[in-house]
Amino acid sequence: MKTASHIISGVGRTNQYITFSILKISTLLFASLCLACAARGPKATTDITKLTSFAQAAEEPLDVAQLNKKISAAFTATPSYEDYVLDGGDLIQVSIFEAPDLNTEARVSARGEVSLPLLNTVRIAGLAVRDAELHIEQLYRENYLQDPHITIFVKEQFGSKVTMMGALNKPGTYDYFSRMYLMDFLAIAEGLSDAAGRVVQVRRKGRQDEAPQSLLIDLDQMVKEGNEELNVAINGGDVIYVPEAGSVYVDGAVRKAGSYPIRKEMSVQEAIISAGGLQAFADAGNVKLVRYLDNGRREVAKLSLDDLQRGETDKFRIQDRDVIFVESSAIGTFFQGVRLSLGTGMLGVGYTPPAR
Repeated sequence: MKTASHIISGVGRTNQYITFSILKISTLLFASLCLACAARGPKATTDITKLTSFAQAAEEPLDVAQLNKKISAAFTATPSYEDYVLDGGDLIQVSIFEAPDLNTEARVSARGEVSLPLLNTVRIAGLAVRDAELHIEQLYRENYLQDPHITIFVKEQFGSKVTMMGALNKPGTYDYFSRMYLMDFLAIAEGLSDAAGRVVQVRRKGRQDEAPQSLLIDLDQMVKEGNEELNVAINGGDVIYVPEAGSVYVDGAVRKAGSYPIRKEMSVQEAIISAGGLQAFADAGNVKLVRYLDNGRREVAKLSLDDLQRGETDKFRIQDRDVIFVESSAIGTFFQGVRLSLGTGMLGVGYTPPAR
């Protein structure tokens, strides 16, 4: 039978446990709020409408689907024999109608030259068949024949290649048999992928003592503005590289923070979806967007996903190097981490910070 002292002692321990539990909960709550405050993103420096006006001031770029449509429509490659571009390793038959004794068969050297009667070496690599015929006719006309007519037959094609790399629907190595242009090869590679950027690099190795070249082509200028000079002729051995578009970094209360490629006209919501969506403790009304401007300045704007969904900034899109930071809700963070345990007739309270 319990004595009065035992009962009083038990009540005392119960009161101590309750007091301890209250203190523990208060401490955990305070720590959680402090932790949430410490995890805040950068402070806003401008209004979202100003960043929106910056975006609207820039000329609207063509999306990938529009670019591919124009690339396909501009495909001009209808290879004919006369368009074949001669290169080192090709075996050719040179015939002179007025002087059949001068007919010869020769292989184009690695230097791009061929040996012909009376003329010694003639450089023809890089010339289309018809251009090479006219060039040789001119050389014979200057010193040996009055009005020569030259024909060239390619008996063996060494097979120049063009390498297509990067954000293309069908990258790979393609045969180069005739004079073709950048748009032609982009069409052969079945156009740009969704991740493609707007600048194409053409890497060209120099011949003999020539230095290698690297051409940068702006697709918007070439396609949208119709700048035909940018649709450069491609040579055998060229490498065409299409880099991916810029990237956006998503951080804060999202499931998979990290860097993600910008696809087409990506919105803030789409960037967050790429990062796995919002955490349960995210504050959808408090999202920070960090933008780096051309002058090196950094601007931070606060926005609400609810406002975006209502279309208040529907023309706003992500740009290269943007950072999206989704703030955490202090209360949501706390209740997401609170855990209860029941054992030996007592109620326990614990706290585990939510995983980020």
